[in-house]
Amino acid sequence: MKRITILLSCLILYTVGHAQQEKKSNTLDQLEQQAKAQDGVIKVLQKLKVTGYIQPQFQYGQRDASLKVGGANENNANSFNRIGIRSGRIKFSYEDGIGSVVFLPDITDEGVNLKDAYLNVKDPWFGTIALRAGVFDRPFGNEISYSSSVRESPERSIIFQTFFPEESDVGAMLTLQPAKTSPWHFLKLEAGFFAGNGIKQETDNRKDFIGHLFAEKKIGAKIDVGFGVSYYNGGVYQGTQNIYTMQGKAFVLNSDASNIGKFAKREYFGIDGQFNTASPLGKIKLRGEYLWGTQPGSKVGSKSPNSSSLPNIDTYIRNLSGGYVIFVQDAGTTPFSAVLKYDWYNPNTKVAANEIGQNGTDIGDVTYKTLGMGLLWRVTNSVRLQAYYEFVNNEKSENLDTYNENLKDDIFTLRLQYKF
Repeated sequence: MKRITILLSCLILYTVGHAQQEKKSNTLDQLEQQAKAQDGVIKVLQKLKVTGYIQPQFQYGQRDASLKVGGANENNANSFNRIGIRSGRIKFSYEDGIGSVVFLPDITDEGVNLKDAYLNVKDPWFGTIALRAGVFDRPFGNEISYSSSVRESPERSIIFQTFFPEESDVGAMLTLQPAKTSPWHFLKLEAGFFAGNGIKQETDNRKDFIGHLFAEKKIGAKIDVGFGVSYYNGGVYQGTQNIYTMQGKAFVLNSDASNIGKFAKREYFGIDGQFNTASPLGKIKLRGEYLWGTQPGSKVGSKSPNSSSLPNIDTYIRNLSGGYVIFVQDAGTTPFSAVLKYDWYNPNTKVAANEIGQNGTDIGDVTYKTLGMGLLWRVTNSVRLQAYYEFVNNEKSENLDTYNENLKDDIFTLRLQYKF
């Protein structure tokens, strides 16, 4: 009996010990599996980046002004003010190997709109060629791709707002840039084909070509310079048989049923330049662009298409020009900067002043010039306060009832920004 008791006791002790050992082993296996799973999640999260910014702003406008937040003036006899969210953007970017994707919605008090949604693929050998497809900024000039989170003026120049509404378009683009080890790395070429309808869905079979060749160089330790040339070749669908073109100082009608469904020529040329340097007074930035070309529009305007349907109005084809110059002076090493900007847009270079309103010309041929002055305060790395006043001047003509004097459309903007 003693031997049986001892044997049973040893068996019990062995069973309990083995069970405890097996339990420990299972626990270690579970912990190892959990660690591997968490490691996989961490690796995925390391490839995902989330950035963004929000821009609440207050605007004051004279009675004829067009503000960027809030509704139109409810009383055209008086000045008015509005408060709202100019931009609320959150950018999701995911990169894995040679591929990456970006989603960028814009969330404001007006709703949610798509700003960017594209994929980018680099060549796996040298990294000098990249293909981008989706919705993204058009590769024309400098101001389109110059983010509003760092831009020193509240809005882009009027000519860019007219030519490239919403900045982005649906298309595919190749980027070519020599490797960093190459002496030609300072050159960059972007070129692609686009729907030509902004972020709206494509509505016709025509594709527009856009290209931008840019060179950027550092001179010494304090000077950065850049220079670029751009080209746009596309078309605008003709919704009626009536096509007006300028001959001399008059619009001449070409009315033919075969005009319907054809495309009016849309062609721009552009040059852009940038200059940055350090001085005893603080950092200096100087940028400018000049654009010219041919733009199809309507009788009352020359805005590029960005509609969800094809146009059904008569087409007016004009030669135009415009541009901007902006100067930014930092106040020494303080977080303050002064801004001075001048931009202009001449939608019809064939007529001016009292010639407008005659021979088929109308308010769509009026030139606009804007002088803007502002102050920037970079409160922290994330917070920025911007105050900016725009003196807006329009061309006057005694033949236009609305434009026989300068409109009252100056605008003051006070914008707070948080960037993360």
